[in-house]
Amino acid sequence: MFSAFRLVKILHVAARFGLDEFVLAAAPAQGAVAWCARTYASAMAWRKFDQPRAARLRLALEALGPIFIKFGQVLSTRRDLFPLDIANELAKLQDRVPPFDPELAIAVIAKELGQHPDTLYSSFARTPIASASIAQVHFAVLKDGREAAVKVLRPEMARVIDKDIALMKVAAGLIEKLWADGKRLKPREVVGEFEKCLHDELDLMREAGSASQLRRNFLNSPLLAVPEVYWDFCSRSVMTMERMKGLPISQLDQLRAHGVSLPALSRMGVEIFFTQVFRDGFFHADMHPGNIQVAHEGPLKGRYIALDMGIMGTLNDVDKNYLAHNFLAFFRRDYKRVAEVHIESRWVPEGTRVDELESAIRAVCEPIFDRPLREIHFAQVLLRLFQTSRRFGVEIQPQLVLLQKTLLNIEGLGRELDPDLDLWKTAKPYLERWMNEQIGFQGVLDHVKKEAPNYAALLPALPRMVRDALTEAARQPARDKAMQATLATLLAEQKKQNRRLFWIGLWIAALTAVAAGVLFIEGYSMWINLLAMTNQT
Repeated sequence: MFSAFRLVKILHVAARFGLDEFVLAAAPAQGAVAWCARTYASAMAWRKFDQPRAARLRLALEALGPIFIKFGQVLSTRRDLFPLDIANELAKLQDRVPPFDPELAIAVIAKELGQHPDTLYSSFARTPIASASIAQVHFAVLKDGREAAVKVLRPEMARVIDKDIALMKVAAGLIEKLWADGKRLKPREVVGEFEKCLHDELDLMREAGSASQLRRNFLNSPLLAVPEVYWDFCSRSVMTMERMKGLPISQLDQLRAHGVSLPALSRMGVEIFFTQVFRDGFFHADMHPGNIQVAHEGPLKGRYIALDMGIMGTLNDVDKNYLAHNFLAFFRRDYKRVAEVHIESRWVPEGTRVDELESAIRAVCEPIFDRPLREIHFAQVLLRLFQTSRRFGVEIQPQLVLLQKTLLNIEGLGRELDPDLDLWKTAKPYLERWMNEQIGFQGVLDHVKKEAPNYAALLPALPRMVRDALTEAARQPARDKAMQATLATLLAEQKKQNRRLFWIGLWIAALTAVAAGVLFIEGYSMWINLLAMTNQT
């Protein structure tokens, strides 16, 4: 439920950390927003800050709670959109969120799993190894000697999230009413999708299931490793999994020191993304640097390690098909096909001219091809794409919001690992191979294999079904004749009824005429007699 107190707190935190400085810097020189920001800054000129603006922004987001922390996590990956000092400071939100009291974590474990951690595990570390916006992680050792990581939810998270989501819903409603593009962008649907994801993240059993699925999808893969879930030590608020040993992907110098190839990692990241999206339709939707490590030793060396599967995205076959066609046409610079796919998928209104949409897409995309990431100014590209989408009435697809967020994360990681990465050339062969597997001979063969169990159940019954169909066909002429006979009888009966009605109507008319004649004659005779009597007198 909406909380006025929460709104006041947000405004108070913004004032305490001097965030009006950001509003003043971003607002145009003219306008009500700029005037309010300048007036407020003048009134609060007495404030003195010991920390730079980037640190104040990070501290403000931490003070405001999990939703704002996640917002900061997304911003930290967009170094092309924000100054370096802000991006570097916000990156600390990935794994440096202040932890909560370990005694609270112990209490949660004891309540959820029915035993004290010292009894459940051979050992349990009181000091958390990582603390994030939703939960924190403690290392432990199982009774059989396996090393584990225990994830524990922050207490009272649902209540805090509900209040922040209520504020976001109010803001989304205002955007729809006050901004010309508000309805097209569907902010309320986007907030609803974000709310669903956050509440899903509060159920660690759901995350455990997602982790198990992702691990199965990439089992024995040379690209990605996913920790095993220890189901006997899991509940809605506690998740125990295999401890994975790796370096955070943000520690580039240490990765180089251990002989890990950063350019190879960047290419692997692109392949992992497209594999999750197009092969599985099931992808990690929170791939910021705090959730990604790289194995730097042992048999897994060089592989990505996926952590925190609290937010996962799914795509159905229709979404995957349209996305694949879009990506492939885009990489081939077939802008006409991109326009056609947008129209076929009804992402633009009916009646949109293909040639006009094609020309607009070409103007935006052509300048960025054949360039490494370091030379692509995505801020300008996104701005021009937004202007183009507004012109043609492109509707935001709520089911693809998580995919868009993941794309931003992947692009940010790619920029850090290898600024010379050619994203287009890296992705194009994979997409072409995937499309061939879907619509080529191999795709047909795979579909037959997939449907084989259905065919196996159908084949034994096929002779009976054919016999029933033939019997039904043989009976059909007789049924047709019977139906025709019935219709002929009904038609004859209808004709009889019509004739009867005709004669009855004729008799009624005749009787009416006779009655009218009798009445006329009697009236005329009465009139003659009356005149005769009058003359006699």
